[in-house]
Amino acid sequence: MVAQTLVDHAVEIIRSNDQGTYTVPTHGLYPFQWNWDSALTALGISFFDEERAWTELSTLMDHQWEDGMVPHIVFHKEDEGYFPGPDVWQTSRKVPTSGISQPPVAGFAARKLFERAKDSTVSVQQAKQLLPKIDAWHDWFYRCRDPKRTGLVALIHPWESGRDNSVDWDLAFQRVPTDGVMPFQRRDLQHADASHRPTQAQYERYIYLVQLFRSLNWDNSKLHDASPFQIVDPGFNAILIRSCADLADLADELGETEIAARNRARAEKGARAMETLWSDTHNQYLCFDRRLGKSVDNPSIAGLLAVVAAVPQNRAMQIGARIMELGETCRYLVPSQPATSPHFDGKRYWRGPVWLIVNYLISDGLKRANQIDVAERIISDSLDLIANSGFAEYYDPNTGEPCGGKSFTWTAAMVIEFLTQARAQT
Repeated sequence: MVAQTLVDHAVEIIRSNDQGTYTVPTHGLYPFQWNWDSALTALGISFFDEERAWTELSTLMDHQWEDGMVPHIVFHKEDEGYFPGPDVWQTSRKVPTSGISQPPVAGFAARKLFERAKDSTVSVQQAKQLLPKIDAWHDWFYRCRDPKRTGLVALIHPWESGRDNSVDWDLAFQRVPTDGVMPFQRRDLQHADASHRPTQAQYERYIYLVQLFRSLNWDNSKLHDASPFQIVDPGFNAILIRSCADLADLADELGETEIAARNRARAEKGARAMETLWSDTHNQYLCFDRRLGKSVDNPSIAGLLAVVAAVPQNRAMQIGARIMELGETCRYLVPSQPATSPHFDGKRYWRGPVWLIVNYLISDGLKRANQIDVAERIISDSLDLIANSGFAEYYDPNTGEPCGGKSFTWTAAMVIEFLTQARAQT
């Protein structure tokens, strides 16, 4: 497919999943608004409807909790085709939401929307409205998920990472019981191949954690310490650090010096703390199990995604070299779990498959670190996957087989990003 045809198809997919003020990731499998999906989707929308892109971010932030948390799902309208729905979360919101968060890419997205805006009046107005909300969200993370002020935040549920069934969680999940878990019927298997999805045992632990947090009335001053699952994820923290840095730059542009200072300080402290997660053995960053007080010995994509933040140049070079090594063991970059790992499963969600949103974030970080050749290889592989296998949720890194949901919104948005960036450089 030629580039313009791909872009046209991507726009068509996004429009088909547009609900007016927010997009769904795909019909059926994910019928609501997801947090980081929306923020990244806004980037793609901005190339054909600038005002609608700002609306996507604004709609998400309109459902921020009073304590600053931005939920990972907003249930705008009823749909019995998804589990767990509002009746399971029971967060008592006027518009129902989940009770946990997701990778905070909103600061990153807002800065990009502002930089590429053609209508400066609208962009200044929208950005000024978003600034204090995103700042409050960042504050919430460091206040509620970093109680010892280390500079790094912990996940308390795998769903917060966006990498639901990663190998990174296997050991920690052994601490999460399944006794007393409510009977439930999964809905995802009605829309996707079971061999592509998390297992039943993993789902039972997901729901145990939801029930635990619900029993604490979703009090974020208690949830971190109560959770048996406390993982410091380098990819997640890098996204937060990058969003803090980007929000600081955006705040400077808009004359909001206090917001800029707060977020720049958070980013600088986080960047220093990230070095505690580096592994010389694996030449990348690793997750850290806060409950056990030790690293998770698994070189997943989380430690490569860390390059989206301003890591030291030598680290960026090492990550670039590590990614090229992975490219020798599979056809398409970047696998979410190394193909040589005994835990690798090329079709099961985050245990091997390639995801274009992560490819985009990694390539963005590599370009900023002047690792252009590696970034271009990732982008080339991403576009080959689209040309060969369509706009799927994720892909087998060996065969390119499309997996998960079809006609996927953020996949389409990333294709627009890749191709429009390429045009701008020629």
